[in-house]
Amino acid sequence: MAGPVVYLIGAATILIFGFNWPIMAAGDRAMDAMWLAAFRLVGAALVVFVVVAARGSLSRVDRHDVPIVLSVGLFRIALVNGLVFSALQFVPPGHASFVAFTASFWVLPVAAIWLGEKLTPWRVGGVLLGCLGLVLLLEPWALDWSDTRTLLGFGMLLAAAQTAAITSVHIRAHRWRATPFELMPWQLMVAAVPTAALALALEGPPDVQWSAMVVGIIAYQVLPASSFAMWGELTLCRSLPAISANLFLMAIPVIGLGASILFGEDTITLAAGVGCALILAGVAAGLLLGQGDADAIQCTM
Repeated sequence: MAGPVVYLIGAATILIFGFNWPIMAAGDRAMDAMWLAAFRLVGAALVVFVVVAARGSLSRVDRHDVPIVLSVGLFRIALVNGLVFSALQFVPPGHASFVAFTASFWVLPVAAIWLGEKLTPWRVGGVLLGCLGLVLLLEPWALDWSDTRTLLGFGMLLAAAQTAAITSVHIRAHRWRATPFELMPWQLMVAAVPTAALALALEGPPDVQWSAMVVGIIAYQVLPASSFAMWGELTLCRSLPAISANLFLMAIPVIGLGASILFGEDTITLAAGVGCALILAGVAAGLLLGQGDADAIQCTM
């Protein structure tokens, strides 16, 4: 797939993922966080299974692909989603989107350790720039350090970012037998089952005050935010050079912050705005240094 269609799909993917941050925050107020994550993953797994089967691409997982199915399903999807949904109970969604997006520069040191990739001065500079931006975004001088809920929320987001970084390097290092599209239903199923079980164990049966808004939130998680946007991200990354695709997808946290401010879910100070700009600059520095680095980077949410 090439030409304007790819860019239209990419633009739709960015808007869907970006606007999903305030929608996820609204969903957290309507139901328990783990059940929201479970509804999203179970619904997306069912939809993607049907789509892949309809295309005649559904097949058993080759034993060589089992590690990547487990890694992506249990950690990249289940753990990251659980951490993000839980963190949104304590952290405004616009700020959360940028903290989660720091996965893009955590990839660089992880790749250096795991894959032996060289950390050049520019790469180190990009990581340091992103870390400085993160400090400004979090504004530690303005935080209420006695508010353990806020600190826990930021901690969960940083854990989600680092988990995404580690699994992204695994994605790069793995020798794929099937395509990512063919493995997607199995990865979602591996993510959905333990997430639903954990939600039941920790929070009991789902206690949801059903309304048109709640149904719409869940439908958004299942259809555009998971089924379509995952396919859209895959299409973009397979159709464009990796550097171009990842730079294109850097707009997601920008849209997330803008949408959160628009819907009254977030506010931003001058320091936080500068911090967001520095995070983007740090990620761009790493991406622009070479095709190899860009291949390892995966977007979050």
